[in-house]
Amino acid sequence: MKHFFFFVFCTFVACLPTGVFAKNYESTDTMLDAQVSVTQTSYYKGKVIDIVEEIPKNDFDMFEQTVHIQLLDGDEKGREISVPYEITPEQAINKKLKKGDTVILNTLPGENPLTYYINEIYRLPTLGWLLGFFMMIAFGIARRRALQAMFGLVLSFGVIVWFVLPRILAGDSPVLISLIGSTAIMSISIYLAHGVRTRTTIAFLCSIGTAAIGIGFATIAVHAMSLFGMGSEEAFYLQFSVDTVINLRGLLLGGIIIGMLGVLDDVTTTQAATVEEIHLANSFLSRKELYRRGASVGREHITSLINTLVLAYTGAALPLLLLFQIYDTPLWVTLNSEIVMEEVVRMIVGSVVLILAVPITTYIAAWWYGRADTKFVPK
Repeated sequence: MKHFFFFVFCTFVACLPTGVFAKNYESTDTMLDAQVSVTQTSYYKGKVIDIVEEIPKNDFDMFEQTVHIQLLDGDEKGREISVPYEITPEQAINKKLKKGDTVILNTLPGENPLTYYINEIYRLPTLGWLLGFFMMIAFGIARRRALQAMFGLVLSFGVIVWFVLPRILAGDSPVLISLIGSTAIMSISIYLAHGVRTRTTIAFLCSIGTAAIGIGFATIAVHAMSLFGMGSEEAFYLQFSVDTVINLRGLLLGGIIIGMLGVLDDVTTTQAATVEEIHLANSFLSRKELYRRGASVGREHITSLINTLVLAYTGAALPLLLLFQIYDTPLWVTLNSEIVMEEVVRMIVGSVVLILAVPITTYIAAWWYGRADTKFVPK
C-alpha cells in the first residue's frame, strides 16, 4: 500500500506542470495549418524471380535493371510483372537487386491500369532474426527481468503509437501529450523492468523531478535560440501532410521530453540500486557516507554517459556534417543553422539532466536508507 500511494503522488507531481506548458505553447508558438491531405499509396510485396536486363549507365547516367517480379500479396497475388529499377552507379555494388530478393512495391492512386514501382528491399524478416538474437542474449543474462523489460518496451511503444501520435495529429498540444505519454511510459516500464519496490519508486520520483527541471531548461533554451522546430526535412514535409494544426516548436520540445525521460531511467535506477546495495552491505553507514559512496559511483557513470550522448548525436548527424563539409560552409554558419542547433540543444539538455539526476537520486536514496545520526548536507 505504501508503494501505491507513493506512486500516485509521483504521478500527480509529474502532471502538475502540463497545463501551464500546454497553455503557453498553444498561444505563443509557431503553428502551421496545412491544407493538403496525405495521398494514400498502396504497398505490396514481391519476389524477384529473374533479372531481365542490366544497363550500367542509361541516358540519365543511372544504373538500370529490368526485373521480373512475382506479386506476393494484394488483389493480383501471383501475377508476374516486369519493373524498371534505377539507382546511381555508385550504389549499384550494394543496392542492385538479385534473383530471390523480396522487395516492396507501390502503386499511385488514380492510375488505370496500375503501374508498379519498386520502393524498397523488404527487410523485416532480417529484423526478426536480429530481435530474436537480442532477446536470447538479454534473457540469457537477465532472465525474468529481461522478459519484464521487453513487455514494458512493447507497452511503451503502444502508448506512443496509439496515444501520443494520434493526439498530436488530432491537433492537441505536443507538449501536454508528450508529458502525459512520457509519464505513463515511465510508470509502466520502470516498474515492469525493476519490480515494485522502494528503490524503483525512488528512481521514478527522481526521474520525474529531474525531468521537470530539464523541461524548464529546454523551454528556455528553445525560446532563447529562436528555434521553431523547422530544422529537419521531416518537419518541413509535416507542414503539408495533414489537415490539422501542428505546433512544430511544441513538437520539438515534446521530442526532447520523451528522449530525456528515456535516458533518465538508466541513471536514476542505477543510483538508487547502488545506494541500497551499499546500505545492505553496511547498514551502519550514515546518510552522509552513503551519499559520498553512491555519488562516487555516479560520477564515473555520468562521465561515460555524457560521452555516449555526444557520440550518439554526432553519429546520427554524420551525413549532415559531411554535406556541410562538401559545400565548404564556414564553421560558424554550420553551428548557427537551426538543424544543428536543435541537436545541440537536445544534447546539452540531456547531458544537464543526466548530471543533475546523480546528486538528486543519490541524496533521496541516501536519506531514505541511511541512519539519521549525522547532519547531512550534500556538497
